[in-house]
Amino acid sequence: MTESSDPRTAVPQIGQLQGAPDWRVIDFISDLHLQPSEPQTVQAWRDYLQRSSADAIFMLGDLFEVWVGDDALNEPGSFEAECAAVLREAAQKRPLFFMVGNRDFLAGDEFLRRAGMTGLADPTVLHWAGPNILLSHGDALCLDDVEYQQFRALSRSAAWQQKLLAQPLAVRRAIGKSARSESEQRKQGGAPYADADAQMTAHWMQAAQAPWLIHGHTHRPADHALGEDHWRIVLSDWHIDAEQSRAEVLRVTPEGWQRISPEQA
Repeated sequence: MTESSDPRTAVPQIGQLQGAPDWRVIDFISDLHLQPSEPQTVQAWRDYLQRSSADAIFMLGDLFEVWVGDDALNEPGSFEAECAAVLREAAQKRPLFFMVGNRDFLAGDEFLRRAGMTGLADPTVLHWAGPNILLSHGDALCLDDVEYQQFRALSRSAAWQQKLLAQPLAVRRAIGKSARSESEQRKQGGAPYADADAQMTAHWMQAAQAPWLIHGHTHRPADHALGEDHWRIVLSDWHIDAEQSRAEVLRVTPEGWQRISPEQA
């Protein structure tokens, strides 16, 4: 990260990805929060991966409600192993790209290998047929969520992750369940989601020389015009099992973008 006392003007190391010259349609999704207790969302995701006509699919974080470690893939019949098999089958049809979020940041190289996906740094700039597109999960941009930013700094450290992953899998699953419960209580209590900091967003986009930023995390899908053909494009979360069902795919072509349902993909 560049040296700066103000996080709003600091820019992390930006990954680079060159899109394939034959790509004409790219899909972006995030915040599916896949979990066994929401089978309709899981099924919609599976159907989407089988149906999509996209040349590449990008999953920008919080694909899972919680990821307790890649060793969960070795547990017979585990939800994690089933999802990895779904991804591996889909990856045989077109490239899949994955960026960790705030819920599945422990997803590692073994998961990527088993799922047949390519991991992305956060942020990464995609060079493709249209404008450069900066990709992020979006949580690092939400500076007003001070408590979370403190946890994020801690939980991304190798020492903290090694200590957690040294715990037995059953213990980590219990920790994950407790964290989900606390998160749900905060949401039911009306705790607002912080939004992306405007100054930090501008510095990231300027450093990446990318007029578009696509991110998730906030669960506030919208197209924010930033002036001079610059856009902050926020992905939708998926929650098919909710009373008010939500699910949306952002489809990008060299001509622009549109929001479509998973069934339209």
